[in-house]
Amino acid sequence: MNKEIQLQDLGNKDYKETWDYQEELFKQIVDIKIQNRRAETNLETPNYFLFVEHPHVYTLGKSGDMSNLLLSEKQLEAKGATFYKINRGGDITYHGPGQIVGYPIVDLENFFTDIHKYLRFLEEVIIATLAEYTITGTRSEGETGVWLDVGTPFARKICAMGVRASRWVTMHGFALNVNANLGYFDNIIPCGIKGKAVTSMHVELGQTVNEAEVKAKIIKHFSILFEGNFS
Repeated sequence: MNKEIQLQDLGNKDYKETWDYQEELFKQIVDIKIQNRRAETNLETPNYFLFVEHPHVYTLGKSGDMSNLLLSEKQLEAKGATFYKINRGGDITYHGPGQIVGYPIVDLENFFTDIHKYLRFLEEVIIATLAEYTITGTRSEGETGVWLDVGTPFARKICAMGVRASRWVTMHGFALNVNANLGYFDNIIPCGIKGKAVTSMHVELGQTVNEAEVKAKIIKHFSILFEGNFS
């Protein structure tokens, strides 16, 4: 079981380019697993963790409803945003500057084989990170991601999640609003959930947040929960 996780910060990168790169890494891991099974070899599978910030983009998951995008093609262009239908779970979400996006592309057989546990651990990584900024993140039953003030009229989402897994290999991941322009969320029904607001760390704290520092805390909590070593 390989517990080493290769960390790559891609900086600001186009969504489609990053998606293609994810698919490449995902296929690499799956191919090794198929080879191990067919040839009865025992080659080690690598694990990756990508950090990225995307230019303005809306993505719709497999179970998503197009009506949750409230913009026409022309309006998308006017806002300098792109749109993709993708192969993760979940509905529609927004990615853009000021948001920390994390894509763990890992072989869960190196850690544990439980997708439900994997999603809960991803949420816990963000909850633990937010706690270091005195922001109390929680789960909302039946709604993957991290929320604030669940069960009140002021419930708001601070981190969206959507993953794909095959042969226990994961891709896609989470998007934490740190210094994001929340106005872009007005153009969608986020995650297909009507009447729920979104927020960001800088709105909650009333100041711009150091994104490099947040990334370091995410890595710390991910390595603790998954008992992995980053390189």
